[in-house]
Amino acid sequence: MKKHSDYKMMIASVVTELNNFKEYSWLHHNSPEMPSIEKVDQIMLLLKKTIFPGFFGHSNVSGDLLNYFLGADIDNIYRMLSEQIKRGFCFDCSDDSKNCAGCEVKAVDLASKFILQLPKIKRNLATDVVAAYNGDPAAMNYAQTIFCYPSILSLTYHRIAHELLKLGVPLLPRIISEMAHSKTGIDIHPGASIGEYFFIDHGTGVVIGETAIIGNNVRLYQGVTLGAVSFPLDENKKPIKGIVRHPIVENDVIIYSNSTLLGRITIGKGAVIGANMWITHDVPPGAKEMKENKTK
Repeated sequence: MKKHSDYKMMIASVVTELNNFKEYSWLHHNSPEMPSIEKVDQIMLLLKKTIFPGFFGHSNVSGDLLNYFLGADIDNIYRMLSEQIKRGFCFDCSDDSKNCAGCEVKAVDLASKFILQLPKIKRNLATDVVAAYNGDPAAMNYAQTIFCYPSILSLTYHRIAHELLKLGVPLLPRIISEMAHSKTGIDIHPGASIGEYFFIDHGTGVVIGETAIIGNNVRLYQGVTLGAVSFPLDENKKPIKGIVRHPIVENDVIIYSNSTLLGRITIGKGAVIGANMWITHDVPPGAKEMKENKTK
């Protein structure tokens, strides 16, 4: 058995090595202002309570009492979100003061602008609930889709993350999208633009890339990928950021399970993509892309 002094020397040696990755300086960040995953999770619970009152949190309140709880929750969201947005800015801030006033001013402004987007987010999610109920004969009522369907949970997180990204909030949108990914198995980049009445049936394994654009009344099934064909590289052989590379899916499209659509292609209005398809070309409006039925 090691002596206590040997054990202490071993720990000291490991600590020194862990803090000595000079070529990977980003592994250690001196700023204490990193966003808190736990706080972001709390914000998301408050947002779910605000968007779907009665389904999360207080279930037996109505009238003026409901207004009171909504007001209190929104106030908490504003305060907590301001702090986490500030931490997101400070994480990459060049100001070494640890008390960057500029980051705080920007954070408060963006938190206020986000709060103003809550009615829009709720309206969009309400259409998603209708799409889930109408699109699944197993759905008994709207409440069941809110409580149980991974599509609604994933879209709640996505629509919040997307609005934050559009406002220029750093880091938090991706944290939120990955929370949804881990909870549902549905991977939607916060940059993806999704219209109204969107439904993902079953959901597991769906991937929607950063620059994908999805219209209204679109339905996807499990295992669908809206991805990129390739990643153009810069002079340092690293992927070029921010270029459009994912599909455009127009209104009223249905894409069945395990189909993969790659590149900046357009799937026209009302088209149907059958199961297990590999699509790298435009599909005309109203067309049906199916595997040929082969019989012996």
